[in-house]
Amino acid sequence: MKKENILAYEVLKQENLTDIHSTGYLVRHKKTGARLVLIENDDENKVFSIAFRTTPKNSTGVPHILEHSVLCGSREFPLKDPFVELVKGSLNTFLNAMTYPDKTCYPVASCNDQDFQNLMHVYLDAVFYPNIYKKEEIFRQEGWNYHLEQKEGPLTYNGVVYNEMKGAFSSPDEVLEREIMNHLFPDNTYGVESGGNPENIPELSYEEFLNFHRTYYHPSNSYIYLYGNMDMEEKLRFIDEKYLSAFEALDVDSSIKEQAAFSQVKDLQIEYPIAENEEEEDNTYLSYNMVVGNAMDSTLGVAFDVLDYALLSAPGAPLKQALLDAGIGKDIYGDYSDGVLQPYFSVIAKGARTARKEEFVSIIRNCLQDIVKNGIDKKAVLSGINYMEFRYREADFGQFPKGLMYGLDIMGSWLYDDENAFSQVKLLEIYDKLKIAVNEGYFENLIQKWLLDNTHGAILTLVPKRGLAAQREKELADRLEAYRSSLSDEQLEEMVRKTKALEAYQESEERPEDLECIPMLKRSDIRKEVNGFSNEELQVENSLFLYQDVCTNGIGYVNIMFEIKDMAVEKVHYLGLLKSVLGYVDTKNYTYGQLFNETNARTGGIQCGIDVFDKANDPEAFRTMFTIRGKALYSQMDFLFQMMEEILNTSKLSDTRRLGEIIGEIRSRGQASLIGAGHQTAVLRSAAYGSPMAEYQDEMAGVGYYKFIEDLEKNFQEKKDEIVAGLQNAMAEIIRKDSFMVSYTGERESVEQVKALSGALKKSLPESTCEVPETAITCRKKNEGFKTSGQVQYVARTGNFVKKGFTYTGALEILKVALSYDYLWINLRVKGGAYGCMSGFKRSGESYFVSYRDPHLRRTLEVYEGVPEYVRTFAADEREMTKYIIGTISGKDVPRTPQTQGALGRMAYFRGLTVEMLQKERDQILNATVEDIHALAPLIQAVLSDDQLCVVGSENAIEKAKDVFMETKPLVSC
Repeated sequence: MKKENILAYEVLKQENLTDIHSTGYLVRHKKTGARLVLIENDDENKVFSIAFRTTPKNSTGVPHILEHSVLCGSREFPLKDPFVELVKGSLNTFLNAMTYPDKTCYPVASCNDQDFQNLMHVYLDAVFYPNIYKKEEIFRQEGWNYHLEQKEGPLTYNGVVYNEMKGAFSSPDEVLEREIMNHLFPDNTYGVESGGNPENIPELSYEEFLNFHRTYYHPSNSYIYLYGNMDMEEKLRFIDEKYLSAFEALDVDSSIKEQAAFSQVKDLQIEYPIAENEEEEDNTYLSYNMVVGNAMDSTLGVAFDVLDYALLSAPGAPLKQALLDAGIGKDIYGDYSDGVLQPYFSVIAKGARTARKEEFVSIIRNCLQDIVKNGIDKKAVLSGINYMEFRYREADFGQFPKGLMYGLDIMGSWLYDDENAFSQVKLLEIYDKLKIAVNEGYFENLIQKWLLDNTHGAILTLVPKRGLAAQREKELADRLEAYRSSLSDEQLEEMVRKTKALEAYQESEERPEDLECIPMLKRSDIRKEVNGFSNEELQVENSLFLYQDVCTNGIGYVNIMFEIKDMAVEKVHYLGLLKSVLGYVDTKNYTYGQLFNETNARTGGIQCGIDVFDKANDPEAFRTMFTIRGKALYSQMDFLFQMMEEILNTSKLSDTRRLGEIIGEIRSRGQASLIGAGHQTAVLRSAAYGSPMAEYQDEMAGVGYYKFIEDLEKNFQEKKDEIVAGLQNAMAEIIRKDSFMVSYTGERESVEQVKALSGALKKSLPESTCEVPETAITCRKKNEGFKTSGQVQYVARTGNFVKKGFTYTGALEILKVALSYDYLWINLRVKGGAYGCMSGFKRSGESYFVSYRDPHLRRTLEVYEGVPEYVRTFAADEREMTKYIIGTISGKDVPRTPQTQGALGRMAYFRGLTVEMLQKERDQILNATVEDIHALAPLIQAVLSDDQLCVVGSENAIEKAKDVFMETKPLVSC
């Protein structure tokens, strides 16, 4: 990029960012003062983002509602939902928007040049020229509205953000996180809830909403980010000529003042709701929270990430262990929360007793004082540094483009100080500095200064209260009824009219000319060939050695696999537990803390898991593998295998005290994930009514497994010997020579070394000592409603089409997109106010429809019943059909990391998939017609005919719809 070619801008800084193989530019738009960061490199997965510093003064959620609303039509793209139309016809690799406590970000990514330009254009138009000023319905749909269908009531609140935040405030873990930040910073923007508190959201007026946009959504308050291989000069000219140059500079006061330190640590207690059947005892959250410096000190930030690892996150970490040994909580964890002006460090005990708060604080302080006095465990610190450096160098963010993640990291300091714009992508020098500092008392001094002597902190206790959710629901209903009763007939009629007007707006057809304005690619822009995968069937010691030849930059990805035959439910439960135990208990040569630190000091980590592979067009067949996986540089492969052998052959499964700690942690985190990801919980449980594979997965990691863990924890003393025996038996049945396989991803030069190490590992394993039966799994339809203290629902409906004689086709992938962004989107999200809606179709025939953070239940099930008719009457012209096809392919052509490429090869092998099969499905997608979608109607009817449903939701909603279930029960037992 040449500075003389971008005259509208001033280049403030240029840096060679060697850590991420890029050149970085800090740029200012001369006329408006808009800030820009450009990251130039050869990455084809280009990223654009525009962000605004948004600093709310109350908890009405105005930044969050605006984030949703600006994407509902704009000057050049006047549709009701251009975001959805864009998704349909884009090859994007990421497209979303996010609200943070102090900023709102709009990032997009794509590998296609024209697509990238289209995405950037639509997003810029959305943020600067949204239709919110023309259509109040946008505010009412996305934020909140009074919903009244007839004068006699009932009157309710609805709105996408309103319901989303009702879901967020149903999670005690999320409530604790929000309360900590709000109370640490009572005098600045972090003292309020940017996402919106459901109690406060209805206080937001339409005019206040518009004023927030007028104030903050201006180029002078913007942060624009461009990353990847593109013509930066051309992009900058477009941004200036089309948008920035139209604005005058504005003095936007979005500054965030630092919270003054407290004179003494605060002591606070707050209630949270639990279900009627849950116990109040041993259900408290205790938290110790300290503000740590500011976001501009990158070294301090990395050091506290390391301290989190060394003090709390690693198994056996001293602070965690001290609290566990004292029995303070069932789960001890911590967090260094950055991404705000003043980061903070938290220590949390979950499943504790309120009366033990003083002891909790005393143990923390005594433990930290002892570490300062006697010195921190240097091995643990160096292990943490190595682990983080390994991940930083690997830059594997799974499905998320690394350019996106770099951009979000950059915002973590750039938002507060232009001079520190690149600090978060220059960490290698910090890691090197910290490796030296560990021997100089640096970490001990940090503990003393920030965690012991610091008065800017809060001891926050979150106390359970049974019946609080019902009480709040009743108070809200009474308040709304009192308000409805206070209105005149004319006012009530006006409210009914506005409700119907909003529904009419939501149901109105888009004008064809408006649809035409959304830029889209052509079918010819789509690559015809499927992305393949690499698998070579080799042998090691007469066992399968499956090799994926992938360029991995010197990192080897190893999967040691043991096929599982016995599917008896009690065995499946212990397999689920075993995967959480191995690597977290003592072995012959290491305590579990030493094992973890030694491993992470020299590798990218070792984990155990269970892989389940379904078979195409076969609803009954599946294969399961117990897997121990690890990754390391080739030079550390010997050590990686040494530690795997240590774990597999010498783990001590008889330490009941340690097993009790692990089981307590599994229950604590399992409870949070079952409720937080209620859509996944409901889909898996519902599918388990008819699918042996889903039943297996549910008993290994879903509701069935959670109930097993719940019982073990509750009756641990009586069952501890049974637990030890169950784990030892599972180990003996699985970890054997005759079930041994290897899957390895790496470069050719490393294969012979890994084969030799794999052979040696196999030889160290025990011979088969018993015949393992092949036990079938039986399924039973239960149609359950799982009651929680939450305020929203996750409604799932599942079934299988292969069992009814249908076969999988690529057209189902198109239907999935159409449902997600047309029928389900309109009926569940737009009209119903649910935050999300999804569907899915597997090659084995398993299919689902599910809603996320949904205020409804019965209505949602009725929407699912309408899917076959939607499919039968599906209408799309050539342009619309092309959009659906492009949107479908975009989900398949996401760039793959080396680890992902290897995993896809492994999954294809064990699922029996070939490149030819995938190419056939891709051809079916590319050549699909409206008639192909129509032909799926009987298939969808077959799925629904299984009549399998499961709902995770509020006690009140499930009780009201009790007749739709065969069983209703608490998700979490007392």
